[in-house]
Amino acid sequence: MSIDPITLSVIQAGLQQVCDEMDLTFSRAAFSPVIAEANDRSDGIYSATDGALIAQGNMGLPVFVGTMQYSTRVLIEGIAEGLVAAPKPGDIYIVNDPYLGGTHLMDVRFAMPYYRDGEIFCWLSNTGHWPDTGGAVPGGFSASATSVEQEGLRLPPVRLFKEGELDWEIYRIICSNIRVADQRIGDVQAQAAALKVGAARLDELLGRYGDSTVADAITELRGRAAQQMRTYLEEIPEGTHRASAWIDSDGVVDEPLEIRLAVTRDGTDVTFDLAGSSAPCMGPMNSVLATTLSSVYLAMRHIFPEVPISAGAFEPLHVTGYEGTFLDAQYPRPVSGCAAEVSQRIAEAVFAALAPALPDRVTAAPAGSSGNFALGGHDPEKKRDFVMYQISGGGYGGNADHDGLSNGCSTIGISKAPPVEIMEAQFPVLYHHYALHEGSGGAGLHRGGFGLDYAVELRRGQATASFVMDHGRTGPQGALGGADGTVNKVRVIRGGEVHVPPHLSKEQDIPLSPGDIVHVRTPGGGGYGDPLQRDPEAVAEDVRLGRYTEAAAREAFGVVLAGGQPDLAASKALRAG
Repeated sequence: MSIDPITLSVIQAGLQQVCDEMDLTFSRAAFSPVIAEANDRSDGIYSATDGALIAQGNMGLPVFVGTMQYSTRVLIEGIAEGLVAAPKPGDIYIVNDPYLGGTHLMDVRFAMPYYRDGEIFCWLSNTGHWPDTGGAVPGGFSASATSVEQEGLRLPPVRLFKEGELDWEIYRIICSNIRVADQRIGDVQAQAAALKVGAARLDELLGRYGDSTVADAITELRGRAAQQMRTYLEEIPEGTHRASAWIDSDGVVDEPLEIRLAVTRDGTDVTFDLAGSSAPCMGPMNSVLATTLSSVYLAMRHIFPEVPISAGAFEPLHVTGYEGTFLDAQYPRPVSGCAAEVSQRIAEAVFAALAPALPDRVTAAPAGSSGNFALGGHDPEKKRDFVMYQISGGGYGGNADHDGLSNGCSTIGISKAPPVEIMEAQFPVLYHHYALHEGSGGAGLHRGGFGLDYAVELRRGQATASFVMDHGRTGPQGALGGADGTVNKVRVIRGGEVHVPPHLSKEQDIPLSPGDIVHVRTPGGGGYGDPLQRDPEAVAEDVRLGRYTEAAAREAFGVVLAGGQPDLAASKALRAG
């Protein structure tokens, strides 16, 4: 069946709108700030036959593009093999098993079959970051975990809703294994409501255009996405482009982990070979395969944002060489750092490999850390336990056109830190300051953006702090002669004494008492191009705004200032010398 371009475009926008409405419903109805305010969630539509991505919300985390596609396919295969209970209309499955197409245990996925005339037309699925799923530490980010059981409750695909009704027995089992369980009902109902809104909107779309027309449009859109991606891939020079990116440590063994990448374009397809990357590690910085694949996909989405989100866009991208490395975690390897940290370093490796090949498209490395900080304890004033989870922004890398964005969201998504006012209202904390990490961007023709600088105090009760971050040893990579961004800096001030985690930005169960402070300064992005080519007036403006000192301007950019203005003659001599 031939579909005219206008109808095809309208259906494509309609599918996108369905996902966007699911995203909004999820965030607006959720209880947890990490979902309701930080938008650490995603919704999408997936094929009934192979789980392939049909559409995903613009406001969802890109890293879930590949993982939900993978997990939906595993669910479909499990049903076909009799390993998972067969669905009925109104059923909603829950799963967070990282090895079945997931990320870390706190990313909990729901999947609901969408029926037309008694047959499954497609699957609706979403993922939300629950603040806690049990495990050794509040928030699940156990920096010292050596097995996945220490990270929390692992759920295989089971029907949490059966024919539209919540199975309270399964729900109570879940709640008996997690902290602050009384608050989870709000997130559960919000997650289910988002899927039901999606089903209602699909009813309207299919009712308007007909099932066969929409099905044909989905097939056509997948093929066009593959064709479009192949067209853009031709911009990459043929041959192999190599780079490496590094994880500080796994949280247990204080040695760096290497992501070694070779990107090869052969005709219209591109292969991303990870052979030679570090072996599986003891700590939680292993990555499951679904996250590894998704990390490559999202990196290419950053480079070629014109290609619509669809399974077809991933077909020309082939990922190999991950077997036997820490990028293909097998049970029971711990994985809490895979989605928020390792995924971003995989993307950094892709950027570093392709920046020389695509200088007008690829940026220097962004901050590359989600800044996972969890605080758990008891609030005596409210007479209840709490788990506070915060993610943080960082600097983006400079690019061919301009400086990097400051305090941008992570490479893997649109998640942002919840407002300070919300955090102080819900938890017994006080923020001393929440500002830019001035001077953290790497020097370059176009400098990197700046990270975040915040300090938060525990006001009452007792609590423990845990961190699973990265880029504490080396900063985000500069590109084409640009300097690296600054490193992640974590300090805990207890009783006036400063404590720095042995693994720099990874540690768990740090005891805090009232008055103790956690101080975090996130990385700035890498610089792009030769810093000595930067406009002296732009350097002077940065100094005037307090972003760099005069000494830093002289050392990093070769610009001499006199009375706040660039001394062009002295600067030229310094740059030449």
